[in-house]
Amino acid sequence: MSLEHTLRRWQEKATDAVNRGLDRHVRLAVTGLSRSGKTAFITALVNQLEHAALDARLPQWEAVRRGRLLGARRVPQLNHHIPTFAYERGMQALLGEPPAWPEATRGVAEIRLELRYQSRHLLRRQLAEHSTLYLEIVDYPGEWLLDLPLLELSFELWSEQVRAQLARPALRELASDWLETRWQATDPFDEGRVAAVAGAYTAWLHRCKDELGLHLIQPGRFVLPGEYAGAPMLQFVPWVWQAPGAECGAGSLYAALRERFEHYKQHLVKGFYEQHFAGFDRQIVLVDCLQPLNAGPESFADMQQALSRIMESFSYGKSNWWRRLFSPRIDKLLLVASKADHVTPEQHPALVSLLQSLVRGGRGQAHFEGIETECMALASVRATEVGQGQSGGHTFPALKGIGLDGQPLLLFPGEVPTTPPTAAWWQQGSFDFQSFRPLPMAPHQAMPHVRLDAALEFLLGDKLA
Repeated sequence: MSLEHTLRRWQEKATDAVNRGLDRHVRLAVTGLSRSGKTAFITALVNQLEHAALDARLPQWEAVRRGRLLGARRVPQLNHHIPTFAYERGMQALLGEPPAWPEATRGVAEIRLELRYQSRHLLRRQLAEHSTLYLEIVDYPGEWLLDLPLLELSFELWSEQVRAQLARPALRELASDWLETRWQATDPFDEGRVAAVAGAYTAWLHRCKDELGLHLIQPGRFVLPGEYAGAPMLQFVPWVWQAPGAECGAGSLYAALRERFEHYKQHLVKGFYEQHFAGFDRQIVLVDCLQPLNAGPESFADMQQALSRIMESFSYGKSNWWRRLFSPRIDKLLLVASKADHVTPEQHPALVSLLQSLVRGGRGQAHFEGIETECMALASVRATEVGQGQSGGHTFPALKGIGLDGQPLLLFPGEVPTTPPTAAWWQQGSFDFQSFRPLPMAPHQAMPHVRLDAALEFLLGDKLA
């Protein structure tokens, strides 16, 4: 690395530190479980920011409503080792023929914007014609947060947890490919054999997600490895066979699996928090409450448990080692029920109430730590229009849109429960969630949305004062 390049990097970091000190810099993290809409959300967020001073409809964002936001533009990111969020590719998908949802990201990505605005404070306006806020948006998989509890588990305890999960017939049936392996804990370590079984174990995790609708998948990096795909530290399995004996010393199969598990915790689980999480200022968690409702009680219960695990990541005050390790500084946490346009508008309050019920414990802990939280229902890219349907001479509210198969849909999905459903609710089977593809949109215009302006006001309103 040349001296010139080194000096430039130090200058960039020094400028970043000054901007932080003057409250001119926000690092905004976006996460959520698979299919919660993270990529579409960030793409829409950037699109609205670029159009905020032009044609965007953002009435709930005070800086835009009063004409104080002068504009926003994308600028080069400071962290050159982190992949850039594929904004252009996402826009191409949404504006395609036919329109499609952007391809999901598989690891950490970020995008940086410069926002120029006029302060509402007279003194600041006298000192400068305009003010600047630098916004870094970071995308990372929610599945990575699910690995946090592994830090408190030994390889033996984790293996016991997986063994208990396999007591469920549906899970055990799907696991036959890797459970059929016959080996002893004292067997010598065989790289190829372990890689093959780890591959079968990873395929099992994917099938649990895709076929059973489960969300609580560990280790999270196995299904979303990012840049570590194929790395030996992602090639281990829990020990669910005959209990190992005391003779499983160095070089044995069992010792090698245990060593890789510990390496995974130290370098990937802790590494993610040390390198990224501790630098976040504000956090968004996207939650798709609708698909688990459609999938059934086991999928919904698993999503509820996974969400509780994610919320534990924001319970900063539970131990001194947490503070020492992560030094978090997040001061605002936005919890979003995504895809609000997939239910009729009068169901939005129920959707928010359901989300509030799911995260009540975690929000309480966050409030205790001084973190401001908010729950809302929104659609980052509106994919439906509100209409009416007719049945038996009665008119009912309905959604109009295009299904993923390209066929027009007109339906009322049903009523959203305000709290986690009871057994009676599941027996009624009164909810039919359908997926829609994006509506055709005009290029070079802000995309239609539902309450994205409310999210921007909560996340950035105070920074543009």
